[in-house]
Amino acid sequence: MFRKDPLRLSDSTLTESQRQAMHDLFRKIAPAADELGRLFAAHGHELALVGGPVRDLLLGRIGNDLDLTTDARPERVLEIVKDWADSVWTIGIDFGTVGLRKGGSLIEITTYRSESYDPKSRKPDVMYGETLEADLERRDFAVNAMAVRLPGHEFIDPYGGLRDLRAGLLRTPGSPERSFGDDPLRMLRAARFASQLGFTVDDDALAAMSAMAERIQIVSAERIRDELDKLVCGANPREGLRLLVQTGLAAYVLPELPKLRLEIDEHHRHKDVYEHTLTVLDQAIAQEEDGKPDKILRWTALMHDVGKPKTRRHEPGGRVSFHHHEVVGAQMTKKRMTELKFPKDVVSDVSRLVELHLRFHGYGTGEWTDSAVRRYVRDAGHLLDRLHKLTRADCTTRNKRKAAALARTYDHLEERIARLAEEEELAKIRPELDGNEIQRVLGVGPGPVVGRAYKFLLELRLDKGMIGKEAATEALLEWARSDDLGA
Repeated sequence: MFRKDPLRLSDSTLTESQRQAMHDLFRKIAPAADELGRLFAAHGHELALVGGPVRDLLLGRIGNDLDLTTDARPERVLEIVKDWADSVWTIGIDFGTVGLRKGGSLIEITTYRSESYDPKSRKPDVMYGETLEADLERRDFAVNAMAVRLPGHEFIDPYGGLRDLRAGLLRTPGSPERSFGDDPLRMLRAARFASQLGFTVDDDALAAMSAMAERIQIVSAERIRDELDKLVCGANPREGLRLLVQTGLAAYVLPELPKLRLEIDEHHRHKDVYEHTLTVLDQAIAQEEDGKPDKILRWTALMHDVGKPKTRRHEPGGRVSFHHHEVVGAQMTKKRMTELKFPKDVVSDVSRLVELHLRFHGYGTGEWTDSAVRRYVRDAGHLLDRLHKLTRADCTTRNKRKAAALARTYDHLEERIARLAEEEELAKIRPELDGNEIQRVLGVGPGPVVGRAYKFLLELRLDKGMIGKEAATEALLEWARSDDLGA
C-alpha cells in the first residue's frame, strides 16, 4: 500500500516552488520544529509534521500553528517537552493530543492513532498506532495524509496526496465508507474544504457521503457547528453549501437550507429562494472589508429567508406571498443557531438582522419621516452597518433599471442617516431630560412613573429631534397633566 522509498524534498515530483515553500516553512518555524525533532530523536522517538500544515505549505500558505505526530504516548510526550516548551496544556490528552507553545508557534503533538465511532456513540474510541504510515491512513483525505519527518525533512506521501493536491481533489486514503464510518464529521469537512480551498470531491467519496448522510447525527452539535462555521466563512461557501444539499447532509445539520428549494410556479412570479439565498450570500461577501470574513453578515445572508417556506401563501390571481417571513425566520434562526451551540451574542445578532432585513422596503421612494429614519437606526443599533450591507445584498433582480433604482433609494436613506447623525449624534439618542431631572420636574421619586416619562421623552426626541430642555420640560408637564401618574 505505501511506498518503500519515501519522497524527499529534492524529489522531482515536487515542483521548484513547492520545494522552496517547504524550505521557507522550516526557516520560518526553525528552530522550533527541527529542535523538537532532535529532542524526540534523542529520546528514541519519531516526530513528523503532518496534515494541514504540510498541505498548506505546498499551497504556499504558511501559518504559525503546527500539527505534529509521534510514536510516543501522551505521557511520554509530556516528559520530553516539559523543560523545552514555554507552556503546555493537556485539554486533548484523552484523544492522544498534547498542546504547547514555543515562542510564536502553537504546536499540537498527537500520538500515532486510529479512531472509530461506535454506532451509538458521539465520541471516538481512540487506539494508538505504531507507524507513521498507518497513522496517515486514518486521516480524512489524501491531501491531509502527507507528512515531513523531523528533523531530516523526509517527505512522506504514501497515498498520493501531492497528486490530489495538484488536481484539487478530495479523496480518502482508504475506502470512503470506512473513513466516514470511523468519523462521520469528515463528510462535513469535505464540504468545508470545497469552500475553503475550492477542491472537488472524488466521485466515490461523494457517493459515500450521500449514502451515509444520516450517520452525521451521532456527531456532537459543537463539532458540527465548527465545521459549518468554517464552511460559511470560507472563500467560496456557495460550493460547500451546494455539496451539503446535494448529498443530503444539509437535511440533518442545516435543514432550513434545502427547504428553500420551493417549487416554482409556472409563471415564475417568485424567485427560486434557494438560489436567491446563495446569491445574497455571494453579494454580502463582496461587501466585506479588508478581505476578512464577517461571520454575522454571512450567517444572516444565509438565514435571512428561512421563514419563507412556512409563510408561503397562494393569493388570488396566482400571486405568492410570504407575509411576516422575517419574523418567523428570526425565530427559526434563533432556534437553529442555539441548537448548534453558537454563542448567545452571535445568535442574538444574526436573528435580529434576519428580523430587520425587510424594514427598508417600507421606505418607498423616500417617504419616511425623520422620525422613521431615527427608529430605523435605533432598532438596528450596533448592527446598522451590517444591515446596510445585507439590504444591498438582498437585491438580486435581473432588471437593471429596478436594481439601480433600489440602489439610489438606499443611497438616499444612508445620506439621510448620515445627516441626522451629524446633526444629532444619532447613535447616542437619549431624552433631553435624564431621570433626576424628570423626578424634579414632576415632583416624584424613583418608580414606574419615571420610566413612563422617560419613554415619552424618548419618543418625543425620535419624533421631533432636539427641541431644547425648556420645550422638553413643557412637553413633559403637558404629558403629566393628561396622564394618570398613579396608574
